[in-house]
This record gives sequence, structure tokens and C-alpha cells, in this order.
Amino acid sequence: MMRVGHGFDAHRLVEGRRLVLGGVQIPFERGALGHSDADALAHAVADALLGSLALGDLGSHFPDSDERWKDADSLELLAACVALVRERGYRVGNIDATIVVERPRLAAFTERMRCNLAARCGVDASAVSVKAKSSEGMGYTGDGTGIAVYAVATVAPVDL
Repeated sequence: MMRVGHGFDAHRLVEGRRLVLGGVQIPFERGALGHSDADALAHAVADALLGSLALGDLGSHFPDSDERWKDADSLELLAACVALVRERGYRVGNIDATIVVERPRLAAFTERMRCNLAARCGVDASAVSVKAKSSEGMGYTGDGTGIAVYAVATVAPVDL
């Protein structure tokens, strides 16, 4: 049976941190604040995959109270979540993610993000969608203080 999961992540944008999304370092004067590299895109996708099989959330597997995950590469955390999906006899079907941030503009980077996510999830890039949207100046994603990402993922049994 095919299963669907939803993921969400948000981080504050602050000076002195780099901005990484889908494993791509984005040139910008602020970056995401977090325990790992704070890659909100990889985190939301990982949560969607975990959610598809009711495996908890990213924080339950990689808690920010554990120094092993300090500045961790979130694509590695995503790969570990994909391994959990596979251990349960499932494979990633497709991923659809939406990044919500006013600035920076991300259109020039979304193809690389898609390819990075696809490689870590073991799917063709055509099975991964990454979109960047603004919130028209509203809320924390619009006033420049934060970034949010929503993701949906499907998984199917390996034998399908």
C-alpha cells in the first residue's frame, strides 16, 4: 500500500550563519539558526518520509540535545531517514516541497536542490519537486526573520 507523509520545518534567519537548502549553500547575508546545518528543506523532506511510516520526526531520531548532530550535514540525516524507510520494506515514490521565504530569491538554485534530494532518496530527479514562494511580506517568512518549508512524500512497498 502506498503511504503519504507531510513534513514541515522552520528556522530563524540570523547573521553569522550560512544558508543551506537541499545541500546547496545559498549566498546570502543571513543563514538559518539551528543545531545541525539547519537545512530546512532537507529537514522537512526527512519529516515527510518519517511521517509516511509513522516513524516520529527528525528530532526524535537526531535530537538537538545530542552533540553528535552539532553542525551535522542534513543531507546525511535525510539519507539515514531513507534507510529507515527501506528497512521497513518501502521505497521513496516522490517528493514535493515548497520553500517559503521573501529573500533570497531561490529560482537559480532549485534544480541543484532537486538533484541533491533525489540522489539522497534514491530516486530520479523527475520524482522531486522543489518550489520557492514568497509570502508577500507577511509573517516571519515575509519580514525576513525566518524561513519555512513544507514537504509531502509518498512511499510504496519495494515490490510495487
